[in-house]
Amino acid sequence: MSNVSGAIDVAASDADQTPPESPKSPALQQSVATASQRQLIWWRFRKHKLAMISLVVLALLYLIGATCEFAAPRAQDSAHPEAAYSPPQWVKVSTSAPHLYVNGVVGVPNVETLKRDYKIDESVRIPVGFLVKGDEYKLFGLIPSDVHFFGTTEPGLPVFLLGSDQQGRDLLSRLIYGSRVSLSVGIIGVVMSLALGLLLGGLSGYFGGRLDSAIQRIIEFFISIPTLPLWLGLAAAVPPGWDSLSTYFAITLILSLMGWTGMARVIRSRLLQIRHEDFVLAAELDGARPMRVINKHMLPAFTSHIIASLSLSVPGMIGGETALSFLGLGLQPPVVSWGVTLGDAQSIRVLAEAPWMLFAGLAVVITVMAFNFVGDGLRDAADPYGR
Repeated sequence: MSNVSGAIDVAASDADQTPPESPKSPALQQSVATASQRQLIWWRFRKHKLAMISLVVLALLYLIGATCEFAAPRAQDSAHPEAAYSPPQWVKVSTSAPHLYVNGVVGVPNVETLKRDYKIDESVRIPVGFLVKGDEYKLFGLIPSDVHFFGTTEPGLPVFLLGSDQQGRDLLSRLIYGSRVSLSVGIIGVVMSLALGLLLGGLSGYFGGRLDSAIQRIIEFFISIPTLPLWLGLAAAVPPGWDSLSTYFAITLILSLMGWTGMARVIRSRLLQIRHEDFVLAAELDGARPMRVINKHMLPAFTSHIIASLSLSVPGMIGGETALSFLGLGLQPPVVSWGVTLGDAQSIRVLAEAPWMLFAGLAVVITVMAFNFVGDGLRDAADPYGR
């Protein structure tokens, strides 16, 4: 009864129901007692404010990545060589037209340092707006369009809200395009790890015995290998003549080969805990096959724990892709990812002249932190009756 009363405070904040004000009321206790596991988990998850904020951030990031052609102001390879390493331009608001604009930037050659110095020209106002026309693209590779969510209303004038790179390409646009690759690598890699973890971890925890010992020795072998050197070795084995799509899936597979071991151990430990529960024995006596017992009866008993583990595994996948691409052994141009973009900032000279090239690293940090907060919220909500 104490567990149920501990969950009452969680249920009271649910917007889908309007429980009585008193947490001790019989009506509220009844709503908690009859709530499904999914409702209890959602009620508890909503109390984790950082997790909710992070969930919104991740939803926005994946929406931007899915519609990167529309969300980006320019095409990923649209270059202005005369504006190489142009500094960020701040959007300003004015009561007179144009209401949104950025000041022009003038590049002046420096005869002493042999580089181009940029100065803000406040006499030039480049208007910017929403839903403007720009570079042509095909949304999802199917729908032709030239409308961008945000950009300059005068396509001939370049605008670099986050600065430009060595070739004069808009860094903001490249980060938006790179989000599709970097974020999808994390999701696809985790799905592949989950498949291996469910198969091997499920067999290990359900059957036990020699099969369990054999699978655990394999897992221990993979865990004993240093992760980064193994990634580097496998990535270096990818043929350099492969196209971008083949390299993308090869890198995803490499990341998955090291990510399944933790998931397999989580599933094995949970299966061992419920292996001799009454509902499992009842399914076996009813003649259910082992794989059906695992998939239909045992796994649903701790699905929330699996989801929490998956959410905490995605940052590792994203970080792995970023590290490999940064070291030049992962994805390579013309593919655009956060790791590839960050690889352009390896030089000390580049960092001194264009520190905004590190914005790709900031994008990785924000994404990893958001996934960690969501994972923490799911882990805390996995036991709806816990405090």
